[in-house]
Amino acid sequence: MPRNKELGRAGEEAAKNFLIKSGYNILETNFRCRCGEIDIIAEGEDYKIFVEVKTRTNSNYGSPIEAINYKKRQSILKSAQTYIAYKNINDSNIRFDVIEVLTNIEKPEKYNINHIKNAFWEDVGL
Repeated sequence: MPRNKELGRAGEEAAKNFLIKSGYNILETNFRCRCGEIDIIAEGEDYKIFVEVKTRTNSNYGSPIEAINYKKRQSILKSAQTYIAYKNINDSNIRFDVIEVLTNIEKPEKYNINHIKNAFWEDVGL
């Protein structure tokens, strides 16, 4: 497996564990549909939360959240809409979060997490 995939999976696992420790209930991981993928779907704080996880070892190309451009946000939105329809969710308390995982390539077990709640709500129009 390429290093980037390993790093991404480690970051998603760290994010999932962070959410669990923070009191969230994990509903799905790596939900895929024809529109795209959502890394983590959780519930907590009276919200269904769609989480995009970005893992980086440095900031040479900007902060992790900067990698989530308009096209990626639209893909997440469409995937969330598919999930909502598939699960017949009538709940209007939806939130889109980003979890940045900053780690060292030599020691991926050591990391810092930045949980950005409501990271791009205004762009999605749900």
